[in-house]
Amino acid sequence: MNLTFVDRRAFLSTLPFYCVPGLMAESLSLTPKQTEGPFYPDKMPLDTDNDLIILNDSLTPAIGTVAYLSGRVTDIKGQPLRNSLVEIWQVDNNGIYLHSRGGSRSKLDSNFQGYGRFLTDSQGNYFFRTLKPSPYSGRTPHIHMSVSARGKKTFTTQCYIKGEPRNQKDFILQRVKDSKARQSLIRPFTRVEGSKLGEVSARFDIVLGWTPES
Repeated sequence: MNLTFVDRRAFLSTLPFYCVPGLMAESLSLTPKQTEGPFYPDKMPLDTDNDLIILNDSLTPAIGTVAYLSGRVTDIKGQPLRNSLVEIWQVDNNGIYLHSRGGSRSKLDSNFQGYGRFLTDSQGNYFFRTLKPSPYSGRTPHIHMSVSARGKKTFTTQCYIKGEPRNQKDFILQRVKDSKARQSLIRPFTRVEGSKLGEVSARFDIVLGWTPES
């Protein structure tokens, strides 16, 4: 089941989107690339929308803490990259990927979509409803993210949780040697004000290394 337009619009209206092209361009830094990893879905779910909590018309939501992940895709000059395909994939609350080799199938939460996609709007904005990522053996909690734009090769990175102790020893995250660049991948997942379910939200902006003219 998709988020309704009204629900999505209402939530986006509460977020601090900066829609002025070139705003603060001097301070922008490229988002570090990270490995896609071995668990990009080998078989897509029947539902591939931006709401990973509810599958199609099911009435049973995925187990875990609901997280609203949003952000903006721009070039290094701050120009929005509209109609960019943003994809995310991650483990469920039990630490199991949708991928057939991504953990025990008996522990897989069949109500969690595990993968979603969203086409950015005219200002480069994207939005997902998913789960706050869980850890699994050998890794700190993270969300895999991919962007395809303007016919360019897919860009991949990962989003991490600020304050998560496992970040300090995560071998993938620590490959980013520049401290500022590494910190740009670590975002606060903040409780949504007024939520009775303990929902959280995070903003993850992505800055890519090409311009709209290139």
